[in-house]
Amino acid sequence: MQYSYLGKSGLKVSRLCLGTMNFGPETEEKDAFRIMDAALDAGINFFDTANVYGGKERAGWTEEIIGRWFKQGGGRREKVVLATKVYGDMQNEADGPNGPRGLSAYKIRRHLEASLERLQTDHIELYQMHHVDRNVSWDELWGAFETFVKQGRIDYIGSSNFAGWHIAVAQAEAKARHFLGLVSEQHLYNLMERTPELEVLPAAQELGLGVIPWSPLSGGLLGRNALSGSGSRSARSKEKIDQHRSQLEAFDKLCKELGEPQDVVALAWVLSNPAVTAPIIGPRTIEQLEDALRVPEVQLDESALQKLDEIFPGPGKPAPEAYAW
Repeated sequence: MQYSYLGKSGLKVSRLCLGTMNFGPETEEKDAFRIMDAALDAGINFFDTANVYGGKERAGWTEEIIGRWFKQGGGRREKVVLATKVYGDMQNEADGPNGPRGLSAYKIRRHLEASLERLQTDHIELYQMHHVDRNVSWDELWGAFETFVKQGRIDYIGSSNFAGWHIAVAQAEAKARHFLGLVSEQHLYNLMERTPELEVLPAAQELGLGVIPWSPLSGGLLGRNALSGSGSRSARSKEKIDQHRSQLEAFDKLCKELGEPQDVVALAWVLSNPAVTAPIIGPRTIEQLEDALRVPEVQLDESALQKLDEIFPGPGKPAPEAYAW
């Protein structure tokens, strides 16, 4: 496994990040344990979760599963760079009017404490804001996060689903407080969604954030079985496949020429961007995890990258050159 520094921090993480959103709703606990053990054995030390994972009826379920896995011992907790998130509604009546989505200092404290309890740990390496909250000032946010860092409950702060200008403002406000600020941005980025190349990726590189792409396979559209029709698919997924069929067929043909399955090529393409630290893989089975482990070793040459650009055109350049002179 290859490793990289997470943004401007001194923290080294694996070039693949284990996403755990399926643990509970899609993957049984015993199988989740096997996947996490196998990931750790393969050198993946970067695990991502969120307090809301587990479904609407069981928010927190995924963190509980990870906590029970940690509880087995064997150095599991010590070997993992753990990332979780705050922002969503945990549907806890005790939260009252402060329960719905948001990032008040009050809510962050309560939800951090709850996550630590579910995860059965006393600290979190990377605590991420799951979305921007336009109703909360950066004075309030950085004041809260500074306190938790000083207490040793959090090591680093990350963002998720932030625009480029949100990142710029956050880092400017942190610098004014002589605080490290954000070290990562978790963002939707894949061959079919290249909008982040306009401003988010350039902002992250300029300001010292590692980018952690979520949904690098575009919800399975870039997976090896997208065109086969195997497995159950929602009406929405089938509609998307039909909408992008010509692109997916061209992609399938290119992958056969390269001798690699679609998911491996799609992940390798994301990882080839210098702004990217580690894409999030979300295996539901051991087999899916094993398929992804080869990705950091796959190198796409200039010809392959050019052909992918032709199939899935991006903006071409960052803003403003992408649309102006």
